[in-house]
Amino acid sequence: MDASAVENTLREIAARAVELGLHLGADQAEAAASQEEGLSVTVRLGEVESVERQRDRGLAVTVYKETRKGATSTSDFSERGVEDAVRKALSIASFTAQDPYAGLADAELMAKGEPPDLELYFPSDLGVDAATELALRAENAARGFDPRIDNSEGATAAAGEGLRIYANSHGFIGGYPTSNYSASCGVIAKGDGSLERDYWYTVARAFGDLDDPEQVGRRAAERAVSRLGARQVKTKVVPVIFPAELARSLFGHLIAAIRGTSQYRKSTFLLDSIGKQIFPDFIEVEEDPFIPRGLASGAFDAEGVATRRRMLVERGVLQGYVLSSYSARRLGMQTTGNAGGAHNLVVKPTAGPLEELVADCEEAFVVGELLGQGVNPVTGDYSRGAAGYWVERGKIAYPVNEVTVAGNLVEIFGSIRAVGSDVDVRGGIRTGSVLVDKLTIAGQ
Repeated sequence: MDASAVENTLREIAARAVELGLHLGADQAEAAASQEEGLSVTVRLGEVESVERQRDRGLAVTVYKETRKGATSTSDFSERGVEDAVRKALSIASFTAQDPYAGLADAELMAKGEPPDLELYFPSDLGVDAATELALRAENAARGFDPRIDNSEGATAAAGEGLRIYANSHGFIGGYPTSNYSASCGVIAKGDGSLERDYWYTVARAFGDLDDPEQVGRRAAERAVSRLGARQVKTKVVPVIFPAELARSLFGHLIAAIRGTSQYRKSTFLLDSIGKQIFPDFIEVEEDPFIPRGLASGAFDAEGVATRRRMLVERGVLQGYVLSSYSARRLGMQTTGNAGGAHNLVVKPTAGPLEELVADCEEAFVVGELLGQGVNPVTGDYSRGAAGYWVERGKIAYPVNEVTVAGNLVEIFGSIRAVGSDVDVRGGIRTGSVLVDKLTIAGQ
C-alpha cells in the first residue's frame, strides 16, 4: 500500500463528504474513509491449505439535522457514489426521531496539530512465499516438539495494513496508517487415552517484533502436551490463577461495565461506581494511548477527540468511565476520548511471574482455557467452563478438565491477591497473571 497516495485520496473523499453534507442542509456532518489490505497464508501438515488476499475500502457518512441523525456507508468512492451516500444519510435523518444528545463531539476537544509518531506503521513486502515459510517453520517446530503431537490444526502467517481518515464539520481532519503482523499455530496431542488441543500466537505492529515462529510452534505443542492425562476434581473453593493471556478478560469485563452505554442504560454491575473501591488498594490501572507500537495506541479517538493518559483505577478506586461524546452527554459528563474503545490499559504488576504466584499457593487452580460466555454484565455473575492445572504445595501437580469457574465479578475484583510481572502485550489490555484469592471450582 502506498500510504501517502492512499492518505491523500481518503482525505479528499472524507472532506468532500463533509462539505457536501453541509451544502445539502445538514447542521453537522462527519465522514470516515478507510482502506485496508492484507495477506494470510495457512499451512497444515506441511502443505499450503489456503492463501487469502483482502482489500477493502469504505466511506461512512453521518449527518445531523435538528438533532436528528442519519448514517450510511458505501464502497463507491466516485463523486456520484459519495453524493448518493450523503443524500441517503440526510434522507434517513429526516425519518429519525430527534435526540438532544446527538451530534459531533465539542469542537474544543478536537486533537490539534500533527499527531505524534507512535510507530504504528511498518510496511513490509511479505509475500506468499515468505508467509508460507513462516507458517511452515511454526508448524514444523510444533510437530517435531514431542512424539505425542499427533495432528495439526494448522499454522497461519498474516500481514495487514490500513488507513482511516476521519473528518468533521468542525474543521478536523486526521488519520494515520497502521500495520499488523501475526503468526499462530494449533496442534493436537494424543496420549493417556485422550486427545488435547492447544495453540499459541504472536502479534505486533512491526514484522521484526514478532516472536520466532519456532518459539510459537514449540509453545503451542508444549501447551497441548501438558494437558494430556487431565483429571476431574471435586467441587471446592480455592485460589484461582488466570495466566496473563486470560487475565486480560477480567479487565475486559471491567471496561464493558464502565462503558457509557452500560452506565446510561443502567445495565451494569458497576453502576455509578466512580469514586468507589472496586479493587484492593494495590491495584492500579492506567490508560496510555501513547505507547509506541501499541496495538491500541492513538492520538485521537473515532470522533477526533484528543486522547490522554489517565488513571482509570487508582489505589483500587475507579476514577472514571469510558465515554464517547454521546454517552457522556447522556450522563451529563464530558467525553473521555474513548469513541471506538479504550486505548492501552496497563495494569501495574504487584508480584513476580506466574511461577511465583503458583509457588505462593498451597492449593490452587491455574486456568488454561475458558469456555463459553457465562458472564452476566448486569449482575456480575460469572460462570465459565474451564480446563487447566491443579496446584498442590506450590507446584503444578496435574492437568484438570471439565470444571466450571464460578463467582461474581464484584467479589472477583475485590479478592485479587496479586498481579504478576509476566505482562502480555499482545492486545489493548496489558496485564500479567492474576491471582484471585477464592473462587468456586465446580467439578464432580
